[in-house]
Amino acid sequence: MEENKRIKDCKVVIIGGSAGSLQALLQILPFVEKTISFAIVIVVHRKNTDEQTLEDLIALKAKLKVKEVEDKVKLEAGFIYIAPSNYHLLFEKNETLSLDTSEKINYSRPSIDVSFESAAEIYTNHLIGILLSGSNSDGTVGLKAIQAAGGISVVQNPLSADMPYMPNNAILHTTPDFVLKTEEILEFIKEINQE
Repeated sequence: MEENKRIKDCKVVIIGGSAGSLQALLQILPFVEKTISFAIVIVVHRKNTDEQTLEDLIALKAKLKVKEVEDKVKLEAGFIYIAPSNYHLLFEKNETLSLDTSEKINYSRPSIDVSFESAAEIYTNHLIGILLSGSNSDGTVGLKAIQAAGGISVVQNPLSADMPYMPNNAILHTTPDFVLKTEEILEFIKEINQE
């Protein structure tokens, strides 16, 4: 990592994805150590019928505990939070998460853009946004908001994505701080807040 692109006091790593992102998440999350000093928030497009499957799968594989997201749950370092199906995930000033059922954005609820923009407003330059595989344009506007607030944007290298449209779109319409293959994203996360 370039020194000028490093966040030394990261509070939240927010990861967005759609089709094909589960494979990347399962190549990353099981290898993140319990000792991290930030929260990880996952926002992926999911079917309304997919109630706990994603949470259960990640909880089974990851060393970090998965905390169920309910309205007004407190965001704490060292936990993974996963946006539930059919709700937008929002960040509040008192470091809680809230759930919203307003209209779909980019045909999606949860919308990556909505969560990225909300996180950027609260966590500004203490935020890292990572966009993974997917088949629509969700996430690009949110990455712009993260960068504008002083945070860092990371995009999965489209060559390592099952569905390259989403990362390609972000690269086309923003200037990501980093474009990384899946295994490089893992190394990037491991280096966050390291002196």
